[in-house]
Amino acid sequence: MATLLHISTSIFGDNGNSSQLSNAFIQRWQAANPQGQVVLRNLTEQPLAHLDSSRVGAFFTPAEQRTAEQQGHVEESDALIAELRSADIVVIGLPMYNFGVPSQFKAWVDNIARAGITFKYTDTGPVGLLDNKPVRVFAARGGIYANTPNDHQEPFVRQFFSFIGLTDVQFVFAEGVNMGDDAKAKALQGAHAEIETLLESSGSAA
Repeated sequence: MATLLHISTSIFGDNGNSSQLSNAFIQRWQAANPQGQVVLRNLTEQPLAHLDSSRVGAFFTPAEQRTAEQQGHVEESDALIAELRSADIVVIGLPMYNFGVPSQFKAWVDNIARAGITFKYTDTGPVGLLDNKPVRVFAARGGIYANTPNDHQEPFVRQFFSFIGLTDVQFVFAEGVNMGDDAKAKALQGAHAEIETLLESSGSAA
């Protein structure tokens, strides 16, 4: 049974443009995978704590020496990593806030990036420790940023997932959604059309 991990990051919930796109993809994926399971990780309804010295210290403290608080930090991170490991495909609804990713998503990243767990350093550079799987990112932006120096979102997302071993990353953009009703409608229409072709060209495990 295939498992899809849905990471929702919009502060507007299902009303967010990125959420509408990711939900549209998931509906099509479920139709193609009727026995599939969708696991939702809603980072706005269940926000994660941001990285601090206590959390970093917990990650680097041997298990037998951890305090109860440190153990709690590690167990939360372990659960997120297990969720990611067990997924066959990862779908992310990712709006752009102030040129970058939502802080909720950054907190998730900081809980996933664990030396010796999801990546390791070697003499030839870092090596990701997770098995590769499709990552599909549905990115809504108020303006036009893709393929410009102002897009600090896509390079970061690609670098992070590659760092932990996930290199099959594809973006679907809806850009200019705050540039008037016509621009928004055109952007969303184009994104929905791309969702169709993405699933048709890649199969049910797009």
